[in-house]
Amino acid sequence: MSLHRDARAVLSGWTAPTPEEETLRREFLAHLDAHDDAMWRGCVPGHLTATTAVLSHDGREVLLTLHPKAGMWLPMGGHCEVADGSLALTALREATEESGIAGLTLLDGPLALDRHKVWCHPPHSWHLDVEYGAVAPPGAEAMISDESLDLRWFPVEEIPELSDEATRRLARRARDLLFTRTSTA
Repeated sequence: MSLHRDARAVLSGWTAPTPEEETLRREFLAHLDAHDDAMWRGCVPGHLTATTAVLSHDGREVLLTLHPKAGMWLPMGGHCEVADGSLALTALREATEESGIAGLTLLDGPLALDRHKVWCHPPHSWHLDVEYGAVAPPGAEAMISDESLDLRWFPVEEIPELSDEATRRLARRARDLLFTRTSTA
């Protein structure tokens, strides 16, 4: 299955938890229908990306990167690559590359959708962000990548002000899904 078809299947089968995200889900699907290159950064009107909130093994903390272009603490994420077989694999690859943590376990997702202006193209371009959660193994040590100014663990309920509501929402949803999963196991 192509990445474009995978994204269409993922978004078609996803139940949005809010009316705003349902609107985004429909917009993302329309974008996929209108652009054969919707998965690639070359699609200047906007392109799908994958983001991952990396949680500590116990779900109490989230690993955030100080993004050099945004100047904010954000979850790991980025552009799709040809070798990525799915949005979920893009999310896992980006999280692994940017956190330096091997053995991340991706949670069932997506958990959220977000659309935001980008720094990788001219003005009025958008990232159509499909968001996931992942759990680090116990004792995991993060290693800063070239794509970050800093990398730190924050309690999920104490994400710094120099962040955004989408990051807070994603971290809470990932934590809640992990807690639900572990309480029913």
